[in-house]
Amino acid sequence: QVQLVESGGGLVQPGGSLRLSCAASGIIFSGWTMGWYRQAPGKQRELVANLTTYGSTNYADSVKGRFTISRDNAKRTLYLQMNNLKPNDTAVYYCKAILRGNIEYVHWGQGTQVTVSS
Repeated sequence: QVQLVESGGGLVQPGGSLRLSCAASGIIFSGWTMGWYRQAPGKQRELVANLTTYGSTNYADSVKGRFTISRDNAKRTLYLQMNNLKPNDTAVYYCKAILRGNIEYVHWGQGTQVTVSS
């Protein structure tokens, strides 16, 4: 059974930092592209950043220079370091695992709330 469990969310003041983690089980973690997505109230879920098995990264323009995605394959964990947080970063952050081949397999975590407010 595949599980992606996010942690590290919370309430932070503007300009602050948080580090999100996503612990994976039930998959060969190193073989999957991993990503962070977020969904703010009343908005569609959007890509924040993803990281391929080869180490290639892709970031949303709104987070470039502030967020860093990384992975530790030995710990089967994905991270998102978020610096200089802004109120419009407030959202539920989700971890996503993607395996592309003849068929695409996708798994989502349950999400962790990030609130940026003074």
